[in-house]
Formats: sequence, C-alpha cells, structure tokens
Amino acid sequence: MYQHFYQRFLQANQGRQHFASHSHHYWPDVTREATLAYWDDSARLVDDKWQHIFGQMIPNTQQLIADVLNLPSPEQIVFAGNTHELVMRLFSCFDLTKPLKVLSTDSEFYSFQRQAKRLAEFENVELIIVPTEPFTTFTERFTAEVQAQQPDMVFCSQVFFNSGYAIADLPGFVSELAAATDAMLVIDGYHGFMALPTDLSAVAEHAFYLAGSYKYAQGGEGCCFMAVPPGSNQRPWYTGWFAEFGTLAAEKSALVLYSNDGNHFAGATMDYTALYRLHAVMLLFKQQGITVGRIHHYVQQLQKAFLAELTRQQHPQLNQSNLLLADLEQHGHFFTFKLASNSEVADLAAFLKNKSIVTDYRGDRLRFGFGLYQISESFDLSCLQQ
Repeated sequence: MYQHFYQRFLQANQGRQHFASHSHHYWPDVTREATLAYWDDSARLVDDKWQHIFGQMIPNTQQLIADVLNLPSPEQIVFAGNTHELVMRLFSCFDLTKPLKVLSTDSEFYSFQRQAKRLAEFENVELIIVPTEPFTTFTERFTAEVQAQQPDMVFCSQVFFNSGYAIADLPGFVSELAAATDAMLVIDGYHGFMALPTDLSAVAEHAFYLAGSYKYAQGGEGCCFMAVPPGSNQRPWYTGWFAEFGTLAAEKSALVLYSNDGNHFAGATMDYTALYRLHAVMLLFKQQGITVGRIHHYVQQLQKAFLAELTRQQHPQLNQSNLLLADLEQHGHFFTFKLASNSEVADLAAFLKNKSIVTDYRGDRLRFGFGLYQISESFDLSCLQQ
C-alpha cells in the first residue's frame, strides 16, 4: 500500500525484515531528491541561499509540523541538529550556580538522561526520578510527585523509548501538570511525533515539545525541533547568533537581545540538508493525504499481525508473556520484550540478525518496530521454531 514510497531503501535491503523503525526508520525516496535539492540550491544561490532557507524552507516546514501537532503558532517552532542541543538550551535558562530541582522518570532517552545525571553530580542540582512502572498508575504518581516536590523543571516522554508505553491523553496530562506547578514543563515527543495522533492546541502555552526527523518523521538524522510556548521570556545562556535574528535591526545595547518567537532558543549555523529531507517527507504525506491517524491505524494492523505470527511460533522467550506492554491504546509503534538477562537478549538479537531479521535491544529489552514500508503478509518468524 505504501511501499512504493520506499523503493530505494527496500531495494538496498532485499531479503531483510527490518523491525528497527523506532531506531532508524527507512526514508522515503523523496529524501534523496531533497538532499540533491539542498546541494543545487547551494550551488545556484551561494550565500543567497540563506534568504531562501529562512524565507521559505523554514517557515514552510514549521507550518507542516504545526499542522500535524495542531499548534496555533508555527513561528514558535525552532530547529536544531539534535535534541541534546535543545535540552542543554533549556537547562541554560536556569542559573546553574543556584539550587535547581529537576523531576523526571527512569525511562528517558539518553539525550536528557545522561546530561541530567551529569548535572546532578553538582551539589546544587537535585534530580528526582519517578519510575514509569507500573504503567497503570504512572500519570497519577508522576503528577502527585510534581505537586509534592515543586521542581524547577519537569521532563517526561510522550512515548517511552525503553518500553513503548505511551501517555494516552497527553493534553490532559500536561494540563494537570500545569495546574500542579509553575515549573518549566518539557515533553519529549520523539517517539510520538508522526506516529501517534497528537493535538497540542490546548497545551501549547504550557509546555515545550521536543521531537525530530530521525524516527517516525522518516527524514533521517540532523533535524530536530522544539515547540516553544508563546510568550516565553527565558534567556538561555547557551545561545547562538540565530537567536537574535528578530532583533538585528535593533539598537545595540549591553543586554543580549533575543528574538520574540521560538528562535530565541536557536543556536548557530547548521547544515539544513536534513530540514530539506524532513520537509520533503511531510509535504509528500500531506499531498497524498497520509495523516498521522492513517499511519497509526496501519501500524496497529501490522502489530496485530505480528503478534498473531509470533503466537504461531510458540517460542520460549519471544512470546506475549514476555511482552512488556500489550495495550495498543497506550502504545507507541514498537513492541518491547523483557527477557531474563542482558546476555539472553543479546544472543537472541544476534540470532535474529543472522536470519536477516533486524531488531534493536537495550539491556534486557528486545524491541520490534513497525512502519509504513512493511507488509504484514511478509512477516516470517519461522526461524524461531527450534
């Protein structure tokens, strides 16, 4: 149904079953043309390409993202090469010589997890960790802890990378957090963006939302973004010259000025090839009427077919009893199987890879991801029969 958009990746990987879309998604063919278009624009326009990028490509991509997330102010979206840069810019809104209390979970991706743990080595930085499990009570426990601790920053994923657990009612969750605290609220939406239907219209003023093109947006590495709440007046000390674009004509003063839109969280010069790719994919889907709702429905059908195929194999390790979370209504686009040990997972992943079944694993968890380039009829796990 959708496979014709991915011919180059599929042809380059014939005979493989790729179940690692949550880690590295196949790219639609339009991304190749987009990469060449960036080169051609650079050759044609040279230094004038920046007028084209900032005057057309960035605003157009902001609008495409805003349409998907139902954000009321596209100009509040700022781009960066990776989410770590954006995470550090958020941390730099605080005076790190003063006490800083950060509340998060035990299941955040490394862009935040590693940096937060390193900062917590300083005596003035306190990192409070809330376990995501049990999932059935997570949102209530997390909100209660925010209410009790009154931190300076709250950081939480929309879909947790190490389990697939998704916050079912993200706007309701953010609204409850906003009612419980005046802290900076940050949602890591990387595994939710372009996978789960997400409407941020009601909470755009309450939370920062981070995501990017490497996973389900299918544009590859190098283009991440952050939706900045309108009216935000933070002054990050980790700041680049792009952040003053809206003030370049202003009279210079001793005070460092910031743009009045999302760009006040911008950095400096970057390679916009990845933005061209992201723009190409999102424009393709818009033109083809491929909404996030349609994508989500298709992937859920793939997930059901995969579980049916898995049941037929009756494998002692890879089975539904070891599936960490089965409720598709609170689930991202990958399954996570928790096994007895790290070595057991590594051995099984290596076995599957030898059988041309590509997966991804972290510690004692083996993950299978799903995407539009897959066909349920082609799922073959017969190698699990021993």
